[in-house]
Amino acid sequence: MRAPPLLATIGLCLSASAAWAQAPANGGDFDTIVANYVAEGLRSNLALQSEHLEVEKAAEALSEARARFFPELSFEARYTRADGGRVIDIPIGTSLNPVYSTLNEMLVAQGQPARFPQLANETIPFLRTEEQDTRLLLRQPLYAPAIPAAVRAQRALLDASSFNRMAIARALRRDITVSYVDWLKARSSVEIVAASEALLRENLRVNESLFGNGKITEDLVLRAKAELLDVEQQKREAENLATQAQSFFNFLLNRQLQSSIEPSSPPNNAGANQAALEQLWSMALDRRPEIAQAEQLRRASEEQTRIARKQKWPTLSLGVDAGTQGEDYRFGDGYNFGTASLIFTWRIFDGGGDTARVHQARAAEKQLVLRQEEIAQQIRLEVQQSYDRLTTARDSLATAAARADAARAAFRIASRKRDEGVISQVEFIDARSALTGAELNHNLTRFNVLARRAELEYATSTGDIPLDPGV
Repeated sequence: MRAPPLLATIGLCLSASAAWAQAPANGGDFDTIVANYVAEGLRSNLALQSEHLEVEKAAEALSEARARFFPELSFEARYTRADGGRVIDIPIGTSLNPVYSTLNEMLVAQGQPARFPQLANETIPFLRTEEQDTRLLLRQPLYAPAIPAAVRAQRALLDASSFNRMAIARALRRDITVSYVDWLKARSSVEIVAASEALLRENLRVNESLFGNGKITEDLVLRAKAELLDVEQQKREAENLATQAQSFFNFLLNRQLQSSIEPSSPPNNAGANQAALEQLWSMALDRRPEIAQAEQLRRASEEQTRIARKQKWPTLSLGVDAGTQGEDYRFGDGYNFGTASLIFTWRIFDGGGDTARVHQARAAEKQLVLRQEEIAQQIRLEVQQSYDRLTTARDSLATAAARADAARAAFRIASRKRDEGVISQVEFIDARSALTGAELNHNLTRFNVLARRAELEYATSTGDIPLDPGV
């Protein structure tokens, strides 16, 4: 016997629901597609690119600290024009002329010519009218205990920046995975609501036909129309959520917000075979880059304390200067000069500044030790919460699937009774609402398992991170 139009539509919708339960999303393997998108995000994400620049800055700071081990060679040239200034008067004429005059008189008395000249007093300025000083300066530290400590501190800061970059990469991996799951979830919800919309649209058509033939009253038609409008509103909301999920996913990958996304078929065993909570705690504390970053920052703080202490120590350096001086630019005797010096410096008193810097560095070091403990506690909490959420979602998945199967079977029975006139229109619509709610709940629970799995992988720092060092 040929099925009535409504019953035929119901059969198609139930077949679509059963097919969705077995293969909710058409496409390739979920883990493979997510891994490809994660790799793309690690290459293109702007926040990660910015963090790579922070690593480059730390590397250059380390190079700058190492450069202090090497000699410093500089070139200096100075040309000066002076006017005025202090002078020194030398009374040569006043002192010697009387003596010379007496001697000359004695010579003349003896019939000899005068031999001694008359001298003028000399005035010598301290500043030359014109002067140039051109030299090469070489400075080489021989003993500077703060330099090695500064190099070790910058190396620790470089490692801390690298671990922070890895932490951001892992957070990006989690966010990309969760946003992709959210898009799949919203996409599947649209398909579920669309199937329900087709069913209610056909139900409204049949009721309008029955009302026109005087078989039912108008209130049943209005109820069917209200249910259809409600599902249409749900569909618009589901489509809006899918669009938002698509935009956020593309934002993480630094793509056009409306770029297409490749669908996939999520695995059915997500979250299975997970380790015990204590083992996950240990794994997270060993692998999380935040722990390693805090340790490197603590080491850098230790070296800062050593730097502050060794600022009080004496330093010894070699200084070599060579060049030319004079009223004009010439080379040779009377112009060229060279000096070599050993420079010993020991700051005896600075008003307590060095001591204050030591205390400040110690306080920072203690603060970082406390920060390490706080991070460890936060990681334990993250692992436990992610573990509990994944366990709850996985345990709820079987219940949600059974609920959807039961609602699907109940709706099939209600559909047959409705066509036979055994149940009322209200009972039929209630059965349809129960089916849609059960399928949406199954859809939500199934994708929540995938999202909770991604969060647990982030909390325990598991999963591959295809991070290119040159990104």
